[in-house]
Amino acid sequence: VQLQASGGGMAQAGDSLRLSCEVSGSSFSRYVMAWFRQAPGKEREYVSSINRSGNQAFYADSVRGRFTISRNKAQNTVALQMDNLKPEDTALYYCAAGQSFGSSSSSGAYDYWGLGTQVTVSS
Repeated sequence: VQLQASGGGMAQAGDSLRLSCEVSGSSFSRYVMAWFRQAPGKEREYVSSINRSGNQAFYADSVRGRFTISRNKAQNTVALQMDNLKPEDTALYYCAAGQSFGSSSSSGAYDYWGLGTQVTVSS
């Protein structure tokens, strides 16, 4: 399974960015999908996840109400719409795929990882 993330970039506080992750090499519908992020000098942290059917989404408290995760079965992609960005959202964002539960927030629950895409938010 290969995951390719894109869409990162630079933004100012209050702006929006949309990340996308394309999954190839296996049946997309088998996997719970998630986004994690890692800021410099910090541990990797959970951001959001979505179940296999796409009808349940879960969020870290720090992003709830600002970020929206979605998945597109026809395109084998998962997206993270990030609105009202804050400087503390600055991090390398990773998409991940796993076969656990849609609410899984532990990185250990995910078997496949993409290379990160950088998001930098200035104040």
